[in-house]
Amino acid sequence: METKKKNIPTKPAANSSSKSEATPETFVFGPINYILLAAGIVLLGLGYILLSGGGSDDPNVFNADMFDSRRLVVAPLIIVAGLVVEICAIMFRKKENNN
Repeated sequence: METKKKNIPTKPAANSSSKSEATPETFVFGPINYILLAAGIVLLGLGYILLSGGGSDDPNVFNADMFDSRRLVVAPLIIVAGLVVEICAIMFRKKENNN
């Protein structure tokens, strides 16, 4: 009966400073992910800026600007688009060629 030896990795010597043995660090996100994250944050900020305003200083005076299409339609759509971009930025993974 033949016994199999387990392949146990050994640590390099403490005084060994050769970089060829060290494995390179890999990041979870690539540059495209960070660009998409920044674009999503910009879209969210723009949506919240468009959503602001339209109030009245006097509570007895009605201001119709509060119900403008910019605040009711455009700003929420831009905010949702920013959230979608953020989700895509987190989920995006570059395809690896395993040929």
